[in-house]
Amino acid sequence: MIKALIVDDERFSREELIYLLKSYDSIDIVGEADSGDAAIMKAIQLQPDVIFLDIEMPKMDGMEVAAAVQELKKVPAIVFATAYPDFAVEAFRHEAVDYLLKPFDEEQLRDAIARLEKKLQPIEAATSRPTRLAIEGDDEIHYLTPSDIMYVYREDRLTKIVAKTQMYETKGTLKEMEERLKGFSFFRIHKSYLVNLDYVDRLIPWFNGAYQLELRGSKDTLSVSRNYVKGLRKQLEL
Repeated sequence: MIKALIVDDERFSREELIYLLKSYDSIDIVGEADSGDAAIMKAIQLQPDVIFLDIEMPKMDGMEVAAAVQELKKVPAIVFATAYPDFAVEAFRHEAVDYLLKPFDEEQLRDAIARLEKKLQPIEAATSRPTRLAIEGDDEIHYLTPSDIMYVYREDRLTKIVAKTQMYETKGTLKEMEERLKGFSFFRIHKSYLVNLDYVDRLIPWFNGAYQLELRGSKDTLSVSRNYVKGLRKQLEL
């Protein structure tokens, strides 16, 4: 879980952002603050992994807060969340992960969370993730290396795992598989599909903003929902 502190002098802006962030399983909102001074105190007490930080605040603004928390023993990541686009260049001098503009766009927020996860979780994933996954079928258990899995999808109340040489089925949910595969290069391309980015060969425009995905070593063509296209392209370009 990524521990998040929300800082904004406007209560409704805090409430809106908290509401949007609660839809992300990886985000744990540990506190909120309504001023720069309070933000620093909360950062010391709560040791958040990330601060979602407004810029225009009385007395101590967001840039000053971002500079101050660099001196803490545990330095949090910064995502600026502001109504003002003019501070973006200065924001990235503070090594901000992202710069969100109000009113918050859900797609931009999703991209910011993806960057946060990539920045904050690789060390944990490298030390704690399993080298093999146990996939329990009806009468046997298979042990798969995640790098051998090409994609995973949900169909007929079963989760189907397509590996390089074989397909496996389990009654576990797609959400459970997504959690187990965190830290590996998997990305959701559709509400029913996860794909291993290491196997992506071509991304082909289809219609209505959707795309088709071709995988190396597979004849299957997967549909990419338009809601996930932008995030997928950013992941492939990282």
